Order: sequence, then structure tokens, then C-alpha cells
Amino acid sequence: MTQHQQLYRLLRQLEQELQSMQLWQQTSPSAEALSSTEPFCVDSLSFCEWLQWIMIPRFDSMISLQQPLPGSSDIAAMAEEAFKGIDADTAALLDLIHEIDSTLRLLH
Repeated sequence: MTQHQQLYRLLRQLEQELQSMQLWQQTSPSAEALSSTEPFCVDSLSFCEWLQWIMIPRFDSMISLQQPLPGSSDIAAMAEEAFKGIDADTAALLDLIHEIDSTLRLLH
């Protein structure tokens, strides 16, 4: 499995987990919210919105265009902080995000 294929598989699993936890939204945030320049769009999106509307589409684009993937990632640290306020078992979600971070670190 190529590195791009591995990341693609993890992104699909992340989507499925977000959907199963009912954290997947059907309606896109406003263009203004999506254009935030803050890290993780913390001023305009929830972390799950950022995953769905920013991170996953960016990685999907990089994969489809076979662009080089980032050599490091620390999304899991933000996820751990963001999920402190969610009244649900986020262990599987966090595991997937940790695996995405690990996969990106292994690429380089």
C-alpha cells in the first residue's frame, strides 16, 4: 500500500467514525468561517468541523493530485484537547487521529 493509499484509508475511517458518533454535519459552515487564518480555525469552527471541512478535503486533494504529504503532524494533541468537552467515547476517534499523525511522520 502506498503512503497516499494508507492516508486515504485512514481518512475514510475518520469520516465513518465522525458519522457514527453523529459529529458529521450535512451543511457546510459559511465561507467566512472556512476562511479563518487561525490554526485549526479555532475562532470559527469546532474541531470536528475543521476535520470535516478543512483537513479531510485538503488531504483528499493532495492524495488525488499525488502531491507530497506533510512530513509531520500533531493533530492528535489538538484533538485530545478538543474532545475533552464531548460527552461521548472518543477513544476510536483519537486512535484514528493518532494513526494519521504517525502515518505522516513515517512518510519522511
